[in-house]
Amino acid sequence: MRGDSNFELSFDSEVTAVEQDSASVEIAIVRNGKSERQRGRYLIGADGAGSKVRRALGVEFEGFTWPDRLLVVSTPFDFTQVIPGLDSVSYVADPERWHFLLQIPGLWRVMFLVNEDTSDERVQTREFAQGLMAGVVPGITNYEIDHITLYKVHQRVAKTFRQGRAFLIGDAAHINNPLGGMGMNGGIHDAVNLAARLAAVWHEKASDSELDRFDTQRRLVTLEYIQKYTIQNKKNLESSGDEFGRTLKDIAADPKKTRDYLLRTSMIASLHRAEELG
Repeated sequence: MRGDSNFELSFDSEVTAVEQDSASVEIAIVRNGKSERQRGRYLIGADGAGSKVRRALGVEFEGFTWPDRLLVVSTPFDFTQVIPGLDSVSYVADPERWHFLLQIPGLWRVMFLVNEDTSDERVQTREFAQGLMAGVVPGITNYEIDHITLYKVHQRVAKTFRQGRAFLIGDAAHINNPLGGMGMNGGIHDAVNLAARLAAVWHEKASDSELDRFDTQRRLVTLEYIQKYTIQNKKNLESSGDEFGRTLKDIAADPKKTRDYLLRTSMIASLHRAEELG
């Protein structure tokens, strides 16, 4: 890809301002301590939850922050050796402290709810992490720990995903708790939806109004699906699991309910809903 005239990759380039007119967008960036300005036909802010593009545009990030925190502990320990039939993504409901296990290449990530009044510094110590890990499999302690990450969880959606020639996608447009894996997948849906529309407008196969459909579809779907179901997923894990377990058994016993459930959790249903929104 080096030398490809269709794009340029620039790192350490912080967006500080965005200005636009009827024909173009201009951004001010700081790179290597120097200020520069660049101009293009469109701007896509895909720069994460702390999006400088969103802030430069003055778009509100509506929603709330959960009062509790999440702690992720990564270990090379192979849980499949001690938990028969363990899936690569497994959730454990508990009203006191739920957790889930996620397998990635060479490591398992274990995510815990942290709701006690303990400082961030204390929570991120290996001693604290080992105490939580000891509750995953009775009798197993002193795990090898590669790294520990603590973060707060937000449920927020940008007030608009389009402002003139500027757009927001992914975490820059919406953030949510990670339960269900809907954040990243929703961001991919944003990118596919917007890219197709931009290409059509760019090649004069559609009018500019086609770009409004991106905001209409993706923002409303985010509110109706991603935010709604990630919040419900968190509530399910914070319960005893009994009612949720009965609900899953009822779904599994009915082919139609099973299909509807899989379409929803895979986010395929959200794509159908987006098309309904026009």
